[in-house]
Amino acid sequence: MMTTFPLEPIEKASQDELQALQLRRLQATLAHAYRNSPMYRAKFDEAGVHPSDCRTLADLSKFPFTSKLDLRDHYPFGSFAVPREQCVRVHASSGTTGKPTVVGYTRNDIETWSAVMARSIRASGARPGDMVHVSYGYGLFTGGLGAHYGAEKLGLTVVPFGGGQTERQVQLIHDFRPDIIMVTPSYMLAIADEFERQGLDPRESSLRLGIFGAEPWTNDMRRAIEQRMGMDAVDIYGLSEVMGPGVANECIETKDGPTIWEDHFYPEIIDPETGAVLPDGELGELVFTSLTKEALPIIRYRTRDLTRLLPGTARTMRRMEKITGRSDDMMIVRGVNVFPTQIEELICKRAELAPHYQCILTREGPMDSLTIAIEARQGLSHEGDEARGAAERLAHEIKTYIGTTAVIELRPEGGVERSVGKAKRVVDKRR
Repeated sequence: MMTTFPLEPIEKASQDELQALQLRRLQATLAHAYRNSPMYRAKFDEAGVHPSDCRTLADLSKFPFTSKLDLRDHYPFGSFAVPREQCVRVHASSGTTGKPTVVGYTRNDIETWSAVMARSIRASGARPGDMVHVSYGYGLFTGGLGAHYGAEKLGLTVVPFGGGQTERQVQLIHDFRPDIIMVTPSYMLAIADEFERQGLDPRESSLRLGIFGAEPWTNDMRRAIEQRMGMDAVDIYGLSEVMGPGVANECIETKDGPTIWEDHFYPEIIDPETGAVLPDGELGELVFTSLTKEALPIIRYRTRDLTRLLPGTARTMRRMEKITGRSDDMMIVRGVNVFPTQIEELICKRAELAPHYQCILTREGPMDSLTIAIEARQGLSHEGDEARGAAERLAHEIKTYIGTTAVIELRPEGGVERSVGKAKRVVDKRR
């Protein structure tokens, strides 16, 4: 019989038990934030609310949202609810659209983060004795160290590779024979390409399980990776402002959307235009409130990720549907809202095309134009009739199913920039 890790009791607790725990932790978090964070005290006072106003979970809707701009306005450490000296680690976002958002962690925060990451890896199907190859970036990005600490807490063997050096990554995967890889799905495709370039069959690798996150990806992409690599592919979700990876994770038993670890992170879905809270099952913007963080409690943080909340299946806790896009990733092309994931779904249905693509936005006079740069599949000429026919069909399907016109620019293998971290799916040349 295969040895597996046991579930924690909270993962199978009743809804009443879970909600009672959430309310206690929510009330403590609001009080801690108000008492110790000048940023939150000012926001609560301006909104005319006090932590004592939270008597039920539904009362959370009375409190103001937190945005990335709030954290940047208090750069670097002004949003913390503990003295900087009590933080044992600091992470930060890339800062590509302004000042980075800075996140601090107390020793207890690191322990909590490690615990939810360990739970995520276990839910993904990890077994005692597994080796984990971590290809998420290390450093200020939360992916690498989050995966590393979680795998170690679970008692697994960690290969802390990080991003890049794809040729060497494949060499060590081939030599070390790890069971699990943690990486962005787009970079997994680059690793698969390198396997084949070296004359190795990706399906014959030791990898049994891939835990993929840090960017939206579709179920079609999941199927493509699973078929190409001969592995199970599961979705991990997180963001640095809320904790890092490990806020939610798919369960291997069901693969039906990430289960949110609701004993630590309370989710809401709101209308992105009005801010009104929507009932479970309705599509909207995901909002998170942390329930156990000390250094940077986060209250009603607007993630900009679009999804819906669904009932629990493998666990008591609710699931989130796979992210369908981000409100700030959305392209508006001649009045039509377009998400890269919509285009990815159509690309993955075309066997003649490789799932390496970019959406390039340009403006000709007053009109916007969308070009999809994409490669023909490995071994197929991008100038041949087969690839050109697939490109014509893709353009037709984008027009039919998404409602916008796109020019398909076929490129040879390697013609679309490979990502070693988050894939840059949209290149906006209109500005």
